[in-house]
Amino acid sequence: MGINLIFRIAAVGILVTILGQVLKHSGREEHAFLISLAGLILVLTWIVPYIYELFQSIQTLFSL
Repeated sequence: MGINLIFRIAAVGILVTILGQVLKHSGREEHAFLISLAGLILVLTWIVPYIYELFQSIQTLFSL
């Protein structure tokens, strides 16, 4: 896991926040929600392999 991933997550967070605010002020709350959901799914797809690797390391550590 590198610093690159952290910067990508931060960039998605900033972009989703800005787009969400713009859409909410224009009266499109549904679209703002969908943008937030899409950002969450995108970040989760980046993070899930690292979580899987963490669980594999814990399993190996405790020999389960």
